[in-house]
Amino acid sequence: MRIDDVSHTVKPALSANQIMQSLLESDLYNDLEVIEYSEVPSPSITPEMMLDLSRIIKRHIDENDPTGFVVIHGTDTLEETAFFLDTIIDSDIPIVVTGSMKSSSELGFDGINNLVSSILVAKSTKSRGRGTLVVMNDQINAASEVTKTNTLTLDTFKSLDYGPVGVVDNREVIFHREISYTRQKVSVDSINPNVYLLKAYSGANSLLIDFLIDNDVEGIVIEALGRGNVPPMMIEGIEKALSRNIPVVICSRCPSGRVLDSYGYLGGGKHLTDLGCILAPSLNGQKARLLLMLALEKNRDYDYLKSLYTI
Repeated sequence: MRIDDVSHTVKPALSANQIMQSLLESDLYNDLEVIEYSEVPSPSITPEMMLDLSRIIKRHIDENDPTGFVVIHGTDTLEETAFFLDTIIDSDIPIVVTGSMKSSSELGFDGINNLVSSILVAKSTKSRGRGTLVVMNDQINAASEVTKTNTLTLDTFKSLDYGPVGVVDNREVIFHREISYTRQKVSVDSINPNVYLLKAYSGANSLLIDFLIDNDVEGIVIEALGRGNVPPMMIEGIEKALSRNIPVVICSRCPSGRVLDSYGYLGGGKHLTDLGCILAPSLNGQKARLLLMLALEKNRDYDYLKSLYTI
């Protein structure tokens, strides 16, 4: 990104090759192959584009014996692309997703440091077999665990429940721990786009659920309250969806902590699982939705879907 002289707003400006030119004098430069995919801001990234990106990476894995990959990405949907790649690509080769919180026009532009750190992580043999990683602000986080926590700060990408898996310190890649759990890979060639994310709130009812059902939705993810509970007025819509074999996945709108079927009252987590809802214990809504979009292309069976979300 760069500040536009006319509008004085931040817009995409640098090509992949221009970004790489900043490393021209670096000992890392000669080891790099640049692939120009797109120059769109991250709100324009769609799951279909994530799928296309995964195909590019898979093709290079099959044909070129790469050491690793670094994907430069805008930060708004960075965690979603990272999680998508982590879910769909089954390989020990390191895949690192990075970006910058400041534009290249600003003092303290963090993009180059993040890029260098990401290349070091992608080249490290210690990174093999750890799935897709997010490297920002010299911290290494697992795609399955990390989320963007702040609209501004350089250390915005955090694994709130677990902490980073490692750091980059003085060009040394150091891992402190293993990833908390290994999720099943969902290696498919397509996605189901007809999966939607809803948020529970005080007084929420079934209106939006009914609307989705009437428009042939194939999967629903609900960011529920607290431990995984919803207002009673949502139950009628949830029951209607389940009766039509539409999976309903429950996560929490809280930024950390897992969902659990602890509460047995109307709309409580235990009530929801008894109805047939699936809990996503450690995923936020945007990740739970992507997983369901992939999973429905492979197998719609309840037990299979539940196994993907179980940790």
